[in-house]
Amino acid sequence: MDQTAKSSINRNPVMEPGPLSDLNRTGTLRDFVTVTKIGITVANMMTVFAGLWLASGGQATGTEILFTLLGTALVIMAGTCLNNYIDRDLDKMMQRTASRALPEGRISAKAVLYMGLGFATVGTVLLATMINPLTAILGLIGLFDYVVIYTMWLKRTSTTSTIGGAISGAVPLVMGWTAITGQMDLAAWVLFTIMFLWQMPHTLALAIRRSEDYRAAGIPVHPVVKGFEATKRHNIRYVAGLIPASFLLYKVAPVTEVYLYTAIVLGAIWFALAVAGFFAKDTIKWSRISFVFSLIYLTTINVVWIIEASI
Repeated sequence: MDQTAKSSINRNPVMEPGPLSDLNRTGTLRDFVTVTKIGITVANMMTVFAGLWLASGGQATGTEILFTLLGTALVIMAGTCLNNYIDRDLDKMMQRTASRALPEGRISAKAVLYMGLGFATVGTVLLATMINPLTAILGLIGLFDYVVIYTMWLKRTSTTSTIGGAISGAVPLVMGWTAITGQMDLAAWVLFTIMFLWQMPHTLALAIRRSEDYRAAGIPVHPVVKGFEATKRHNIRYVAGLIPASFLLYKVAPVTEVYLYTAIVLGAIWFALAVAGFFAKDTIKWSRISFVFSLIYLTTINVVWIIEASI
């Protein structure tokens, strides 16, 4: 085990948590926007649109696009608001999150809670009435997994939190697909599998990068509990699983050889990068490279799906 991971999880925070008070609030509109984690929401919209556009063969209507993206965005923002509300105690203990609006008490915790519940309600109603009930149900499943299974339970207790988070992270892509098809067909399950397997090495790389922050907050992520070398072994298994899963989509969805060859090249590069991790002298630097490549991988295949459906 690496020296970084040999010590036990430090339950002493880098900062004293202090009271989670609603008094003396000085928050701005920007503070309320930040609890929605708008960057994460926008990134997810890319996968939602890719799934929707691919399923429709580039023929989705403006109404389908608008309400699928809007409803899904609201459900995702509901999850991020509730995550911020629940994690405000942990955020005070982590250097990179201690200055957020909720830990510093600049905005009301109750207001963020109500924002989350309101977004969830409106988003679900929009999806159920303007798109289809299945897509709304999938949104609720993803929301429950992210808020209850991941945030409230696994994140605080187990290294398997990565799996819990990966399930909810894979749902938006599938929601884009079902918004058009209205069913969980084989292609939908393959898309879910691809996105789930992609999330694992993506998140593990992030956990390595931020391992000291997680250690300070007492969050039992895999690199903190098991060490960097064990995490690298974990990482390569998921990258290896992603490669054949990405090939399978060629058999069940309207994609061409261009997608298949793209998946082959990207999968080979990522696997080589995963192997290189065992020889890296600077694991943190390697994790940064791995994290960035995971974003390149996802963006590229989403763009290929969109282009192929448009031709």
